[in-house]
Amino acid sequence: MVQKRVVSIEERIPKLKQERRKKANKKLIFYMLIFFLLIFIVVYMQSPMSYVKHISVSGLHWVKNEEILNRSKIDESTNFWGGVQSKEIEQAIISHPQIKAVDVSKSFPNTISINVKELKHIGYVELDSKLHPILENGGELLDEVNWTSVDGEVPILSGFKDNHYLQELSDELAKLSSYVSVLISEIYWIPSDANPYKIKLYMTDGHEVESSIRNLSSTLNSYPSIVSQLDPKEEGVIKIDESGGQFSLHTKWKQKRRI
Repeated sequence: MVQKRVVSIEERIPKLKQERRKKANKKLIFYMLIFFLLIFIVVYMQSPMSYVKHISVSGLHWVKNEEILNRSKIDESTNFWGGVQSKEIEQAIISHPQIKAVDVSKSFPNTISINVKELKHIGYVELDSKLHPILENGGELLDEVNWTSVDGEVPILSGFKDNHYLQELSDELAKLSSYVSVLISEIYWIPSDANPYKIKLYMTDGHEVESSIRNLSSTLNSYPSIVSQLDPKEEGVIKIDESGGQFSLHTKWKQKRRI
């Protein structure tokens, strides 16, 4: 038979004490770490280390950086954790008439990132030789901008003396494809007794277009197709309506033809 070694209780007691001591030490170290971590958090939250140090604003083209920061109410004395409520800041910024969307995010340890999307300028209304941007949502005219700072891919609107027709035109321009929109240089309101919605458009390729504000976004989308059928050397007036287009040469004796 195999003989088993019998361990006495006297031999086991020191090992049990050692194991208990190790467990107690581990618990003590764990609690001390928790304690010092809590102390650090309290000190950190009350110290300048927890303040916002960097504020990054991106996506701006027309709106000034200071306007966004003023609406956010964030500065270097703002607590990074308790003083920055992303949703509230987003609501404050998006109330700006030129802002379409905004996203506020935090980056540890102390950076706030504000990414905004502005409403597009779909045109510039000329009033007393000054240009006022009009936005894609058809809102009120903005303060004047310098001629040198305009977006060259949107038209200048002239001759509008009635906000009703200007509003309707804004709605139509907002629905135009970007491809067609960049082809328009200027739009003049030329109302008549028979058609108060009549407008003339000067295109970047040298042609003139006579059309109506009503349904402009749908009728003008046919412009590229119409121009593709013309001789590139010919410049003239294209009358476009829902029934199609009619081209007239810029000559003393105008030649008209349906397209």
